Amino acid sequence: MFNNNRKDKLQIIGLMSGTSLDGLDIACVQFDYSTEEIHYDLSHCETVPYDDVILSKLKNYLFLSVPEMLILDKEIGRFYGEKVNDFIAKFSIQKNSLDAIACHGQTIFHQPENGFTYQIGCGSTLAFTTGINVINDFRTRDVVAGGQGAPLVPIGDFNLFNGKAESFLNIGGFTNISFSKNNNIIAFDICPGNLPLNSLSLQLGKEYDANGNFARCGNVDSELLEKFNNLAYYSQESPKSLGTEWIESHFQPLILAKNNVFDLLRTVTEHIAIQVANILKSEKLKSVFITGGGAKNTFLIERLKYHFSGEIIIPDTKTIDFKEALVFAFLGARYQRNETTTLASVTGAKKEVCSGVLHIPGY
Repeated sequence: MFNNNRKDKLQIIGLMSGTSLDGLDIACVQFDYSTEEIHYDLSHCETVPYDDVILSKLKNYLFLSVPEMLILDKEIGRFYGEKVNDFIAKFSIQKNSLDAIACHGQTIFHQPENGFTYQIGCGSTLAFTTGINVINDFRTRDVVAGGQGAPLVPIGDFNLFNGKAESFLNIGGFTNISFSKNNNIIAFDICPGNLPLNSLSLQLGKEYDANGNFARCGNVDSELLEKFNNLAYYSQESPKSLGTEWIESHFQPLILAKNNVFDLLRTVTEHIAIQVANILKSEKLKSVFITGGGAKNTFLIERLKYHFSGEIIIPDTKTIDFKEALVFAFLGARYQRNETTTLASVTGAKKEVCSGVLHIPGY
């Protein structure tokens, strides 16, 4: 950590790139700690798509050699840096007003059971390209401490959105939830989210299923739905988390056994709604605050409302799209203030840690 004095006001750029590969989310956030309640202002934000070359490499990372993976790590770092520079110029942000860039990176491997999680997007390259201090690798220290390294967003949910709802759901590449139970914050990945939906939509020539319209045209495959719902992961106790490896080894083989894309989209959508509703009902949660791309999938939300009778809260578009980038900016602020960035009750680590790695531009 590089700041032993806890500043009351911090300006951080948060970067988030999820498993659905729909682009780099950039958020410039001002945090004010001068009162008991933390105040924030999400002043500027935008999503920048990956160029076709990088996107192709990310989609086929399993086929890359180790040297190719290391090269991609630097390429992503440069890409992030160039896009942050463009963002700063576009919104006339003064670089010397920024305390840091807090970067999630692009998850390539997530195997906490084997003691590692790996996100690419070289922090040193990003720092050198922008001339701004960078904090990244927010997950590794938690894994070293015996945790899942995920989810990290709940600490933001309960510091920045506390009181909005009893639970917080994010439907990104995966679907994760956080809620309070017995004075502890509990959070975990519930099930897949946009990752399989987007993959199936590509077969129909679209990057994603807008409003769930393709799924709406299909029929539920009852046999497949039962197989989905009986996957062993759902009977595991938390803390637990999912990675693309789980999709490839457990979920995708079930999908490949079928060939009607519309029915598959309909069945996966129903599966997500059922699994989310099961958790909300079993935990006796009366309200849920939903963000992530899935919050815009009107058919998915309709199916969730069918299975769950509680209050469903859909916030403004900026919050839906940029909550995770906002929260990683918040994690950067906590790192700067020497505060813990993880919740042991969430990740299962032996203790809460201040996670992250600092990269200084060097000039």
